[in-house]
This record gives sequence, C-alpha cells and structure tokens, in this order.
Amino acid sequence: MRKSLLGSLLFISLAPGAGLAGKTPAQDPIKASIEVQSATDRAASRSQQHIDQLSDETRVLLQKYRQVNRELESLREYDDHLERMVRAQEQTLAELDRQLDEVQVTHRGVMPLMSRMVDTLGQFIELDMPFLLEERRARLHGLQDLLDRPDATVAEKYRRVMEAWQVETDYGRSIEAYRGTLQSDGTERTVDFLRVGRIALLYRSLDGSQAGAWNRETRSWEALSSDHLPALKQGFRVAKKQIAPELLTIPVPAPGVQQ
Repeated sequence: MRKSLLGSLLFISLAPGAGLAGKTPAQDPIKASIEVQSATDRAASRSQQHIDQLSDETRVLLQKYRQVNRELESLREYDDHLERMVRAQEQTLAELDRQLDEVQVTHRGVMPLMSRMVDTLGQFIELDMPFLLEERRARLHGLQDLLDRPDATVAEKYRRVMEAWQVETDYGRSIEAYRGTLQSDGTERTVDFLRVGRIALLYRSLDGSQAGAWNRETRSWEALSSDHLPALKQGFRVAKKQIAPELLTIPVPAPGVQQ
C-alpha cells in the first residue's frame, strides 16, 4: 500500500517536469519565425529606403536632364539667330562694298552739282525781295566755305546745302515781322519790316507815321499813303502772334504788263 502511494507520488512529481520538457521544443519554431519575420521586415525597410533614395536620385537626374534639354534648345535657337545675323551682315558688307565702288563716281558728280546749287542760291537771294539780307548772305558764305573744306564729308555738305534751300522755301509760306535797316535814296534808317511770304515786303517807321512797300518791278521802295497804316498795323499784330491769323488787306504792287 505504501509502495503504491510512493509510486503515485513519483508519478505526480515527475509529471510537471515531463510537461516542461515537452513544451520547450514547441516554443523554438515560433521564436525562430518571429526572428525571421523581424529580419525580413528590417530587410524590407532597408530595401524601401534604398528604393526611396534611388527614386530621389532619379527625380533629380530627370530635372537636370530637362533643364539641360531646355538650355540646349535655347542654344540652338540662339545659334540660328546668330547665323541669320551673320548672313544679314554679309549681305550688308556686300552692299557697302558695292556702294564704296560707286563713291568715287558719286563724289565726282555730287560736288559740281552742289557748287551749282550754291551759286544759284546766291543769285536767287540777290534777285529776291531784300529781306533779312545779312542773315541770308551769311548763310550763303558759310556754304561756300564748307564746300572748300577737305575735312567735311560729302554727306555733310549736301545736308547743309539742302537745309539752306529749305529755309529759302519756307520763307514763301510764312509771315514775319522784324526790325532792320532801310536803305532808300542814299539814306539809312531803322524801321519795322513786315514780310508776307514772298507776296509783299512792307515797312513802317518806328513812330508808326510812315509806311512803304517794295516794288518788284522797279526794285525800289515806294511810300504808302496813311490810309494803309491800319491794315499794316493789323499785319504786324498777326506776325507777332498778338492776334489770331485773319484775312489781311495789304498793298501789293501790281505786276507790270509785258510788252
């Protein structure tokens, strides 16, 4: 009876040990599985980081590639622009070479022409109504000196000659009042002149009591009656822009009848 009890106790005391011995092998695969999964996760994380890094590098390289393409396209357009400019400059140089070949011929033709224009201008001034003679003669002398200057270009000489002719042309389209010296009957006196284009040239004494007009036919000054003084006064006011332009009644010598 005692032996049987001891056997039972031995069985009972051995049972927990037997249970522990049987549980240890079951825990090793789970732990190993967890470790494998953790290692896999770490590897996956490292792979994802590597992929993210490669993605960032690829994006940067793509941006650089696009920028280089834009710069290349810009350089191509600029190169085309420079090529067109070079062709245009070559054409211009060819045209300049052609013009330079003609310069000598042009120079030989233009200089005598300008000389004749200046001579004709001088004759025109002397035959015209005697207004602003000192100013016009000084302009003419300046042109004559300019034509003889070797340091002045043909273009400058031509420009000045044409300007002088333009000034003379403008006199025929303007009205002007100025003070000057009247030479008549061997005497000189200061008067106020009124020029109406090239239609009429009149004068009035400084005190406003006397007036006269230039006669183209006789090329002399003729006295005007006092009846013309009011109209002459009106003309001076228009010329000085003191009143608005209006219809003027001024004495104009009638042209002579040719026989």
